[in-house]
Amino acid sequence: MRTYVFNDLLKRVLMYNNYKLKHVINVTDVGHLTSDEDTGDDKVEKAAKEEGRTAKEITDYYFGIFKEDLKKLNIIPPDFWPKATGNIQEQIDLIKILEKKGFTYRTSDGIYFDTSKLSDYGKLAKLNIKNLEEGKRIDIKEKKNKTDFALWKFSENPGIRQQEWDPKKYGLNSGIGFPGWHIECSAMSSKYLGEQFDIHTGGEDHVPVHHTNEIAQSETAFGKKPWVKYWLHSAFLTFNGKKVSKSTGGLYTISELEEKGFDALNFRYLCLTTHYRKRLNFSLEGLESAKKSYDKLRNIILDLRNKNDSKGSDEKYRKEFLSYVNDDLNIPKGLAVLWKVLRSDFGSKEKYKLALEFDKVLGLKLNEIKEEKIPKEILDLIKKREKYREEQNWKKSDELRELIRKKGYEVKDTKEGFVIKILM
Repeated sequence: MRTYVFNDLLKRVLMYNNYKLKHVINVTDVGHLTSDEDTGDDKVEKAAKEEGRTAKEITDYYFGIFKEDLKKLNIIPPDFWPKATGNIQEQIDLIKILEKKGFTYRTSDGIYFDTSKLSDYGKLAKLNIKNLEEGKRIDIKEKKNKTDFALWKFSENPGIRQQEWDPKKYGLNSGIGFPGWHIECSAMSSKYLGEQFDIHTGGEDHVPVHHTNEIAQSETAFGKKPWVKYWLHSAFLTFNGKKVSKSTGGLYTISELEEKGFDALNFRYLCLTTHYRKRLNFSLEGLESAKKSYDKLRNIILDLRNKNDSKGSDEKYRKEFLSYVNDDLNIPKGLAVLWKVLRSDFGSKEKYKLALEFDKVLGLKLNEIKEEKIPKEILDLIKKREKYREEQNWKKSDELRELIRKKGYEVKDTKEGFVIKILM
């Protein structure tokens, strides 16, 4: 989800700069094997067996959860959601072009792309092909080169897999099987964005294999160099210095975080605090800190919304915010500008207006914050506590704060004034 928050920030910054966008998110619902080396089980087929469902039930179920999580994170949906299973013809057409150009060969288990025929293979990742070939030996079976990759995989026993196709029905004389992961993304991207397009994003782990192979097959097929003009990759979310995973820990779904009392936007706020090209260490303590900052921000916005005083010009901060977010998406500095505005001596109207404008990029739903009704009894206690604070009677002030806490509310003192929070 960190990667998708990054994608959303990129999209929002482009929109903030008045660009018109066409956005595609490919859905890999077949062909992604448990290994990036064209080996192992198909992830969807494997899950279907384990859960006793059909492949379509598996993909529909998890795709639904995925889209719901994106909604919770306030991520703007794409214009197109192409599924690999719905674009078999386009993938086979691409394989036919590569075959006609002489860049493919066949083995007993599939049709492969011959990377040795490209002088610039691996340019995105700056791969040293010679060192790769001379490095640790792996069983490449019938592959000609270690870096060659499958365009089409043959079914070992046709009729057993839930998702398989007969290429002959699509104009390719080949065995029954399913598409390779890389060809899916090239075919779907270029179907909606053209044979050459502007931006391709992803996680940093996609650079050496997946995106490298997408470039190889796409530039060969379409003859467009570059196939993609700009590649942007987000760094890993880590836990104790290692990539978040089941084995290293720190792996939570949005729903699991909600069960622990967090809001999805708390996680979004956490993502805003670190540049997308830097690894972000995840911990529940770090998320709690982001939650406190976000709660504080919400309370300040609520307070500003109810005031009408006006003072100051906002042009300086507007330019500063724009310069940061346009500088390779330096969102952490953009967020800092928002806090600078809120702590300034501007009038409430100016602060509120700028906060909502900046939130077009930050995506924290500041314009949708609802005022939580605080009972009169609590408000009276807070008022009394404020009087004690003015008199510098800290003992009585602390006693009242504790009483307020026992009644389910927390009051915190900030430079901008006090903040009231309903305890979970």
